Amino acid sequence: MKPVAVLLIAAATALLGPMIMAVVARRLLGLRIGKVRALLTGCVGLLVAGVVGTPMGPAASRTPLVTVQLGAALIAAMIFLALSEAVVPSGSVRGMIRWPGAVRRRLARSRRYTQLSRIAVRHGLRRFLTGRPRRAGRSPQDQAELARSLRLALEEAGATFVKLGQVLSSRYDLLPDVFVDELSSLQHEVSPEPWPDIERVLAEDLGASPAEVFAEFDPEPLAAGSMAQVHRARLRDGQAVAVKVQRPGARQIVERDLDILFRISDMLERHTGWGRTVGSRELAQGFADSLHEELDFRTEARNTMAVAANAAPSEDVGPAGGDGDGTTGSPEGRSPGTTPRVRFPRVHRELCGERVLVVEWLDGVTLNRADAVIDARGLDRGELARDLLGCLLGQIMSEGVFHADPHPGNVLVLEDGRLGLVDFGSVGRIDQMLRSSLRNLLLAIDRSDPPAMSDALLELVERPEEIDEERFKRALGRFTARHLTSGTPPSREMFTDLFLIVAQYGLTMPPEVAAAFRALTTLEGSLNRLVPGFDIVEEARSFASSELTRRLSPRHLGRSLTDEAAAVLPMLLRLPRRAERVSSALEHGRLSINVRLLADERDRRFIRSIVRDVLLAFIGGLTGVLGMLLLAAEGGPRISGSLRLFEVFGYNMLLVSSVLMLRVLFTITKPER
Repeated sequence: MKPVAVLLIAAATALLGPMIMAVVARRLLGLRIGKVRALLTGCVGLLVAGVVGTPMGPAASRTPLVTVQLGAALIAAMIFLALSEAVVPSGSVRGMIRWPGAVRRRLARSRRYTQLSRIAVRHGLRRFLTGRPRRAGRSPQDQAELARSLRLALEEAGATFVKLGQVLSSRYDLLPDVFVDELSSLQHEVSPEPWPDIERVLAEDLGASPAEVFAEFDPEPLAAGSMAQVHRARLRDGQAVAVKVQRPGARQIVERDLDILFRISDMLERHTGWGRTVGSRELAQGFADSLHEELDFRTEARNTMAVAANAAPSEDVGPAGGDGDGTTGSPEGRSPGTTPRVRFPRVHRELCGERVLVVEWLDGVTLNRADAVIDARGLDRGELARDLLGCLLGQIMSEGVFHADPHPGNVLVLEDGRLGLVDFGSVGRIDQMLRSSLRNLLLAIDRSDPPAMSDALLELVERPEEIDEERFKRALGRFTARHLTSGTPPSREMFTDLFLIVAQYGLTMPPEVAAAFRALTTLEGSLNRLVPGFDIVEEARSFASSELTRRLSPRHLGRSLTDEAAAVLPMLLRLPRRAERVSSALEHGRLSINVRLLADERDRRFIRSIVRDVLLAFIGGLTGVLGMLLLAAEGGPRISGSLRLFEVFGYNMLLVSSVLMLRVLFTITKPER
């Protein structure tokens, strides 16, 4: 053979050998690996093949022992691949490129960890994060002191944790009243950002300087929050607008704090009983989702238009929700042409961006400073309170999109005597099924009907697999006797006791419903500003009665029947044919019922994996035993001077057994991704 041909064969072997060895090892272990790892695996296999083949001499390649040589190389490649996967999992090498940024983020997170730990220690909260609270902290006085310490710690921790506390203040089903009341007073005072920084954000989002877009722009903010601040401006066409600008670096701060919050929630769920009970990880995820929405002002613009479009009379709001004057009527449904009592600002979509929101300026005074204005104009406080409550209940019960943070600073008393709602950064959404369950719950409370309350609650919450419904109904019966008897004025404690019953039976309130109750709780503070001692529960019961009356009206009932008929009609048309087929099969004795076991693909995949591993382990063990028996057997035909056929078969069977057992062990021990 010519030297050139020899060199070509050697080069092909050197290139294809490692590749083939890596492919075979990868397929046997069921892994996907990169090119670098495949090259290293193939090289290790060929190296072991050379080491094993050296004592055998050149004649080994022309004897059956070549299979032993290749088998040893394959086992070595599989062992290397399994160990390398355990030490450096696939995909982690690519992360090395991002190590410098990861190190910087880790350092920043460590500094923030240290700061939060000092805050927790300073306010006496560290022992409650370890899962070993002292028994002395169970008295009402100690609980009140702990709630106050938690509020102060959250205020000191910053905007993200203040918002978390505000969300938790609505969870009557998770926290005692003393914590809810304390967290409801959370505030976070911040100083405004310097004008040059705000001007830079405006120029980046608007694509031009504020002087080019606005005829006037007041650099002094009207209000400064933890995430943004609001300025007054005037457009070129003379319209007065409010401009909400996100603080520079707000997103980075939130992302850093959310990362820490997720780690804390994971720790609480792993190491504390109450963390597992309340589902701290799920709570953190829901909070993060809502906070990410608040950071994108385009979402707030869509929220404002959605609430206005759903709540306003048809001729007041255009198709996009921003072509009319953005006003809405009361939830009882004023007829078109009547004056709406609650207004929403019109959104200037063409000027809105991720960090800038431009809306119509509503000329008025916030509710927390409107007492003198209301008294001077002789406005009816009770009517204003009923309009505000009816508006929010209509959004929750009828439209499904509602303002989730109606605190007094977001409610305006306008110059014309109406109310206005602003700041739609936090909006809740409830689907039709949950809205129907909420209405049924209110109607059941209004009728003092425990079985109906039980049915509505079980439709409303996320229920466990097993629940004693009879005991649950009896508990609701005791609740009804305590809170809904004649002469007993309804109170907020009624809903608190209801949430306690829900928690005692392992039921979980959906985040959407919790957001609705949080909005109503926040609204209670606004209503008390208008009418001290305003009975929100009684008004909600009245709303439920009027809603039932409205739904039983001929016009609404006819529309509901039409919708239901349209949904049921296709099924009714197919029913005679199906009944005929069933009766025919029954007449001829062909009727049978088929029940498919393991219909879910996940169940089938699980069973297949168990059967495969057991079968491979059995075959591997049996092959190994047979190999050892062949090696121990005396006699047998000889292939060469000292090599017997039984030995060749024995060695190869041991190699096959090793490969199969390695596959089973790796499959059992490798982590799921």
